[in-house]
Amino acid sequence: MASAVEQLFAVKARIAAAEREAGRDAGAVTLVAVSKTFEAADIRPVIEAGQGVFGENRVQEAQAKWPALKAAFPDIELHLIGPLQSNKAKEAVALFDVIETIDREKIAAELAKEIARQGRSPKLYVQVNTGSEPQKAGIEPREAVAFVVRCREVHGLAIEGLMCIPPADENPGPHFALLEKLSKEAGVAKLSMGMSGDYETAIAFGATSVRVGSAIFGSR
Repeated sequence: MASAVEQLFAVKARIAAAEREAGRDAGAVTLVAVSKTFEAADIRPVIEAGQGVFGENRVQEAQAKWPALKAAFPDIELHLIGPLQSNKAKEAVALFDVIETIDREKIAAELAKEIARQGRSPKLYVQVNTGSEPQKAGIEPREAVAFVVRCREVHGLAIEGLMCIPPADENPGPHFALLEKLSKEAGVAKLSMGMSGDYETAIAFGATSVRVGSAIFGSR
C-alpha cells in the first residue's frame, strides 16, 4: 500500500492538473490535509514532506496532538472543519488558525468574545448547508448572505470565506456552483469545497481550498 507521503504527492499532482484544466493559476488551490483520527506519528511524515495545512473535525481531538506538533513545526496552519460547539469557542480560538464552520448566531457571538479576549484572530468561514440536509451543520443557502453581513456588522467578525459539504448521494457540481454564487453575493474571496472524492470538480467550480483526508492518509 502506498504511504501517506506518496499519496500526498499524488494528490498534489492531481490538484495541479485540475488547476491547469480549469485555466487557473498554478498554486491557486490550497490543499488542506484532513488528519482527523490519525495520530501525530502518522501526521509527522506528511509535514516533513512539505505539507503545511491540516484540518481537524473535533476540538478535543486536535488539542491532544496539535500543540506539540505546532511547537515542532511553527508554520503549520490548522483548520477546524467540523461543527463547533459554543462551549468550545475558547479552545478553538486558541488552537486553530482557520475556523470554517460558523453557522449560527450563538457561535458567532462566542467567537467574537473569545477573539477580543485572547487577542488572536483566526481566519473565519461560514458553513453553508447547500443540500438543506436536516442532519448536517451549516446555515441554509437562502440565509447565508444575510448571516455573513450580521457576522460582520453585529459581531465584528471578518468573514473571508464559505464552506460546504454536498450531500453524499448527489452530483456535487451544482452545490459547488451555488456556493460560488453565494460567495460573490456575500463579498468573500475564499471557497472551501471538495473532498477526496470530488476535489477536482470543486477546483473547476472555483474552490480556493480542498479538504482531502482518506486519499492521503487512507481509510479510517
